Amino acid sequence: MSARGKARRRALDILFEAEARDRSPLDVLAERIERAEPPVNEYTVTLVEGVTRHLARIDELISTYAEGWSMERMPAVDRNVLRGGTYEMLWSAEVPEGVVISEWVHLAGELSTDESPQFVNGILARFKQLKPSLVL
Repeated sequence: MSARGKARRRALDILFEAEARDRSPLDVLAERIERAEPPVNEYTVTLVEGVTRHLARIDELISTYAEGWSMERMPAVDRNVLRGGTYEMLWSAEVPEGVVISEWVHLAGELSTDESPQFVNGILARFKQLKPSLVL
């Protein structure tokens, strides 16, 4: 797995843990940085901070485009994969859009249900298509 792939995985772990513990992702991130076992990659920080900064808009977009699925009904892993992927797709110009989709779909396949990769792919591909009209 690439350094960025590991950073995405770590960001997903932090986002998932924060939701499960009903804590701010930034608080969980700060704990991980302080503990530094293993050290937190700079890109993990970028992802967690970005998702947190844009969370209301990210959740609004996911809710709008996840036809037939409310945020509450989605598996928690899928919800957080989509949050990370949506942030990276819409607000981070560092990584090509196809790579963003591929990496987050891979995480969904590795960590969630058999249907999750197709679900995540569909939503992120739609965001790629609509990107100019989605970013405020």
